Amino acid sequence: MRETVGMQETVFTWGGPALKFGAGAIEEIGYDVAALGATRVLVVTDAGVAATGTPQRVVEQLRAAGLVAALYDGVHVEPTDESIQAAVDTAAGGRWDGFVAVGGGSSIDTAKAVNLLTSYPGDLLGYVNPPIGRGLAPPGPVKPLVAVPTTAGTGAESTAVCVMDLLAERVKTGISHPRLRPVLAVVDPTVTLSVPPGVTAATAFDVLCHALESFTARPYDSFPRRRPEQRVAYCGANPISDIWVQQALPLLARSLRVAYRDGSDLAARTDLLQAALFAGLGFGNAGVHLPHACAYPIAGQVRDFRPADYPESEAMVPHGMAVVLTAPAAFRRTYESSPDRHLEAAHVLDPATDTMADERERLPAAIRRLMRDTGLPNGLGAVGYEPTDVDALVDGALKQQRILALAPIEATAGLLGEVLADSFTLW
Repeated sequence: MRETVGMQETVFTWGGPALKFGAGAIEEIGYDVAALGATRVLVVTDAGVAATGTPQRVVEQLRAAGLVAALYDGVHVEPTDESIQAAVDTAAGGRWDGFVAVGGGSSIDTAKAVNLLTSYPGDLLGYVNPPIGRGLAPPGPVKPLVAVPTTAGTGAESTAVCVMDLLAERVKTGISHPRLRPVLAVVDPTVTLSVPPGVTAATAFDVLCHALESFTARPYDSFPRRRPEQRVAYCGANPISDIWVQQALPLLARSLRVAYRDGSDLAARTDLLQAALFAGLGFGNAGVHLPHACAYPIAGQVRDFRPADYPESEAMVPHGMAVVLTAPAAFRRTYESSPDRHLEAAHVLDPATDTMADERERLPAAIRRLMRDTGLPNGLGAVGYEPTDVDALVDGALKQQRILALAPIEATAGLLGEVLADSFTLW
């Protein structure tokens, strides 16, 4: 094989699930899962989604297709290592040969981990990304996983990543490998009509940051050449991911405010769910960078913040909210890496920013306006953090080397500290 040391990368990889999209798509899931060859299927969801009746409808559709199907509704909103292990322990011994995840990223990511660890039992941390875990690859194929998203947010139905909180470390991390990606995404906007405004907004800002971060990520051909076995799920900005992102941004720009004000607007819900899917197909291959790295400790070190329209029993900063809180400051600093891309995104999100004299401020301004219009907190201070917390947040962000490597500028402790310190009050 030709020597590649010192050469620049010339190859990028791109992958995605098969897709079924549209109102009523969920009614065909029995046929779809049976066609994959599964006979014993576990449906994975959380209690809140289970209360809507959608997961039980899925179970009934599977049984009507002649499959054995059962429901697990113990998923933790914002999964932890403990909640994932509990799900694995419950699923173990069930002889499941297929899984259906119904819910947001929490349910879909939990199902990915359950699929992995029931296919190849072992230590969860063994698969977790370095430097926290060992980053082991699955030793072989896993079972078919079908994802049914019920929020327009994580894009987890199309990604090869499983994200969780490690409780002892007080940090969010994950498992990343192409074999984790669902084989089919069944995306039905009718199941999102009951999502309340606060959840609609928080999850949609995950979509926004997926799109913006993957569009502005370090390009795939700026990395040293990798050998085939070294190729990763996140390879950097590339032409195919760019196409999905450029389709996602206008859909989100025209639909988020409408869906926030009127959750029953099916057209807006359809656009928003398409935006989430498209952004997932983009970032799920290109990757994310600074805002996501900062978001993991912001979510993991929460004290007593309780967001609107989420369960009141526990403190949390929802993932999409945690991500966008540092996005204005982050994109202000990444502007010089790709001015044209930052300006293109700002124009799509808010054409009024075109008149701003300081081009560096256009994208941050567009993000802040969208946050204000949809009830997001006014910075880190509004979710309970103090300036004295910056050092601990930086430490947590520095543990996210897998995604910091995709930042278009050097992600030093000093830079992360600046981004976090500049995010306490946004307007």
